Amino acid sequence: MVSKKQLISLGFGEKEASVYIALLELGISTTTEIARNAKINRTTAYPILEALAKDGLINFVGETKIQKFAAENPEKVISLLENKIRKDQENLKKAQSLLPELLSVYNFKEKPKVKFYEGIAQVREAFEDTLNAKKEILAYAVGTDMFDALGEEYFESYFRRRTEKNIRVRVIAPDDSDSKTVIKNDKNELRESLLIPSDKFYFSIETNIYNNTIMMASWREKFAVIIESAEIANFHKKMFELAWLGAKSLQNK
Repeated sequence: MVSKKQLISLGFGEKEASVYIALLELGISTTTEIARNAKINRTTAYPILEALAKDGLINFVGETKIQKFAAENPEKVISLLENKIRKDQENLKKAQSLLPELLSVYNFKEKPKVKFYEGIAQVREAFEDTLNAKKEILAYAVGTDMFDALGEEYFESYFRRRTEKNIRVRVIAPDDSDSKTVIKNDKNELRESLLIPSDKFYFSIETNIYNNTIMMASWREKFAVIIESAEIANFHKKMFELAWLGAKSLQNK
C-alpha cells in the first residue's frame, strides 16, 4: 500500500498526500468524506482538492448540489512529474541564459563581518584565529596584560605553534619587563619587535592585523572583536607601517 511518506518524496505536500490517498481509497467522494478520511479540516481540504484537480490528478464529478471528486488513473502521477521535470529543464535553460546579465550587476564586494567575543575562553578563541594568517601578522602587543589574562603557558604554546606554521610577526609593544622577556626569543620565534616608551605610549588593547582581518582584544575587560574587511584591514596595515616608522625613530633617539 502506498504511504504518505512515499508521495511526499515525489514532491507532494503532507496534506496533499493525505487527501490524494484518501480519494484513491474512497473512490467518488464529497469534500467532507475526503477531509474526514484524510484527518484534516474541510475548509483545508477544498483548496487542496482544487490544486490536485489543476495538476490533473483528480477531477470534479457530476452536477449535483454537493460537489464530488474522483481520482484520475494513478498513471497521471507520472505525467505530472514529467511535466514538472520539463518545466524545471526549461527554467534551468532560462536561468543559464540570464546568468551573464545577473553577473554584470552583481556586487562582488562582501560586507564587513564583525564577531564579538566575551570572557576569557572566547578571547582565547579570538586570539587563536591569528594562527590562520597566510602571511605575516602586524601586531600592537601588550606584554604584561596579556600574560595576566591568559597565562605564560598559553603564550609559550601559542608562540611555538605560530613558529611551526612559519607565520612571521612584526610587533610594536610598550617597553615593560614582560615585553623585554618576550623579545629575547624574537629570532627563534620569527618575530621582529620594536619597544616604545611605556610612560608615553602605553596601550592595553592588543591588535593583530592579518589577511583581511583585524583582531582586537582587551585583556583587562576580557572581550575581543574580529573584523573581516579588506578595506578596513588595508587601512590598518598602512597605519601600522606609519607607526612602525615612528617606533623606529624613537629607538634611534
